[in-house]
Parts: sequence; structure tokens; C-alpha cells
Amino acid sequence: MNCLFRGRHAWFAASVFLLSLSACALAERPGSQSEQRLRETASLIEEVKAFGKTLGIEPTDALSRTSAGDRALSMLWFWLQKAGTLAVSVSIDIRTAVGFDAAKEQLPLEQVYRVDGYSVYYRQGNEYADSRSAATPSFAAQGIVRRVNVILHEDLHGDANFALPWDIEEAVVTPLGSLAALEYFKRKDDVENLQRAQAAVNEGRQISRQLRELVREAEKIFRDISIDEAKQKILGRLSGYPAYQSMFQRQIAGQHPPTVLEAKLSHDLAYFRYFDAIAALAEKPVALKALIAELKKLPRDSTPDITDKFLQSLDAKYSATTN
Repeated sequence: MNCLFRGRHAWFAASVFLLSLSACALAERPGSQSEQRLRETASLIEEVKAFGKTLGIEPTDALSRTSAGDRALSMLWFWLQKAGTLAVSVSIDIRTAVGFDAAKEQLPLEQVYRVDGYSVYYRQGNEYADSRSAATPSFAAQGIVRRVNVILHEDLHGDANFALPWDIEEAVVTPLGSLAALEYFKRKDDVENLQRAQAAVNEGRQISRQLRELVREAEKIFRDISIDEAKQKILGRLSGYPAYQSMFQRQIAGQHPPTVLEAKLSHDLAYFRYFDAIAALAEKPVALKALIAELKKLPRDSTPDITDKFLQSLDAKYSATTN
């Protein structure tokens, strides 16, 4: 299948992907266990969205229905970054998506071909910030910590909560979703899942710190040697960043590391750039609801530079209250 990608200044044509489908076969009918999980997840979604309101997170219609007796939709996202570059001070070069009238499990992706001059990273998903996103059996089968996090994350994307440039919004919403999930289990007095949620926050902070350091190193490597040599050198350095390496390898399974490198690093920077900084703010004497309200004051045209200064001002504000 040929697809057109629209960049800032031109259209890019590329052979993008092959999909394996079994001759328009219908999805396998969910069994009783799957149906029970969906019912439980529907109740969980309702409860978590109500909880989110107590933190000032206005609920959206995302994941407000299940795929039981209704169609499931999925998305296939692509991120492209010019070879040898990283999206540090600006957003990633090209990002686009294809929607499918089926759950991602029915659309196994075989291959993404090389796009000349660009690094390409792709991801499939059933959960996204849109009223068409439905809770599927695969979502219902996931651990409760991830489900709570995803529900809150997608609601945070609602324009009533945040309406920022894509990369800045993801960098704010990602840590807030994890922190809100942590608060949910605190209020539930669910010690076991509270520990899991705290571990997820700790991991996110490690990934954030390691990614930022790796990106700084990678920028220098790209400046000093040829692109192909630089890719191999950067990939060889991943072992020095174990938390990030684990996520990187897990999420690019089936994709070619040298092809994916610049796009993946740029994509991840958009999600984890501010995770550590925002989690650190949550440790100061400020309630999470108040922190969310503060972050909603970010200018709608925020850039990385504006956001850095905004977070620094919040850090100074709440550090002063402890002196």
C-alpha cells in the first residue's frame, strides 16, 4: 500500500506497510471470561473518570464505551524524523496516523519499509483521546495500574484540560496520568497496586533522566561522524541507559533499530521530556489537584523553551514554601 505523508513543506510518498488479514474474517466471539472483564472494566472506567474530576480532570468520551456488541476502532501512528537529526527544540518533523474500523489485534502489521532520508517509528493502539476509542478485551485484560493510567491520560488530553502543541501536551499529560493513577490507589487504600503505581512513576522518572542524557549525547555524535556510523554508535551506547533501553527495545519489537532510531528518540522525548521535573514538583508541598491547575496555565503556544521556564518558575514557587 502506498501512503502520502505530509511534512511542513512538501508531500512525501512512500511504501509504508502491509497488513495481514484473514479474508475479512470476523473477530472471534469473546468468551464469558472476556465479557466479564469488559463489564468490570466498564465499571472501572466510570469510577476512574469520576475520580479524575476530583483532581480537576474533566472527563471525555474516550474509552467511555466497550467493544462488546459494538465495533472497535484502532489507530496506526507514524512518526518520521529527518535522518541524523533529533526533535529537541521543535516538534518531530512528520507525524500522521491511519484509522481502522477494527481492533489492532485484527490488523497485525508485517513491515514498514524504509523512507529515504527519514527515520520511521510506528505504533498501533486501541486507546486514544477520541470518543471513537472503545475499551477492548485486550485492554480489559491488562493490569489495573495501566488501565487506570490510560483512562486518566486520555481524559487529560481533552481540550477542557489541555490544548497545547502535541509534543508539549504529551510531555505534560504523561507524568500527570501516572501521578493521578498513584493518587487513585492512595485513595482506594490499595497497598499492592499503590506500590505498582509508585514503581511505574519511579521508572518513568528514570527513563526521563536517561533519555534526556542520551539525547544530549546523540546530538553530539550526529555532529561528529557520518549518519550511519552515528546510528551504530548511539545504539551501542543504549546499554549505559538501562531503564530507557528496556522500554526502547520492548516498544520497537519487529522494527529495525537503525531505521527507527531518530524517530523513536524524538517520539520518546515528546512523552518523557518533563516526566522527572513534573514528578519532582508533585513531591513538593502542593496537592496534585493544585499542580494540575497550575500546569493548565501553560500558554497554548508553548515551546520547549517556554515550558522549561514555566516549570522552573513553579519549582522556585513551591521550593520557597518549604524554606
